[in-house]
Amino acid sequence: MFSTAVITAGGSGQRFGELKQFKKLNGQPLYEYSLKTFIDVSLFGEIILVVPVENQKTIEQQVKKKYRSLVKVIVGGMNRQDSVKNGVMNSSSKTDLVVIHDAARPFITKKLIKDCILACSNSDGAIIALQSFDTIKYSKSNVVEKTIDREKVWMAQTPQAFIKEKILEAYNNKLDELIMTDESSMMESMGYKIKIVRGSENNFKITTDDDWKRAEMVLG
Repeated sequence: MFSTAVITAGGSGQRFGELKQFKKLNGQPLYEYSLKTFIDVSLFGEIILVVPVENQKTIEQQVKKKYRSLVKVIVGGMNRQDSVKNGVMNSSSKTDLVVIHDAARPFITKKLIKDCILACSNSDGAIIALQSFDTIKYSKSNVVEKTIDREKVWMAQTPQAFIKEKILEAYNNKLDELIMTDESSMMESMGYKIKIVRGSENNFKITTDDDWKRAEMVLG
């Protein structure tokens, strides 16, 4: 099976206040943490790094110097959904499986990547996710309407892996034009079987300044 990794680093930095994916965490640009892990796992025929158009040339030069032709740097879209689609569409014609990961999750492990890929052997795709330990409430207008069984609630992370021909079918059905928070939602809408792989609390996404401080603490 020929696998392509799509690492998204195309965010605008609006919520964080700057382009966090290029900010140095303990002396290394944030995107490089996950990029290096995906390279070290040695399971990918190609790795695609998706970045904002204004950063493409600079990042391309940096990546080429370190990793030569293994990593392809392409331009993202208006939002994360478009950036992922650009990555999938620019993948090799040989690609059987696409594995999508947010560069803002720097502590992804080789084991989680391997487990996510392995779970696709008997499903249409797989996602990394954590079960909720908190009591989950459903509400409208800040009034509790019901309590949701937390045993059935999972918080999605990345990577998310999908059979390429099937995610392309979802794109062909224009499902990417709907507002969806991740690719799994799009695949679920097509009726595809998506397996859950238990994730890690350290595989958190850096969204706020507090998250950045937490990442610094993890690195110690």
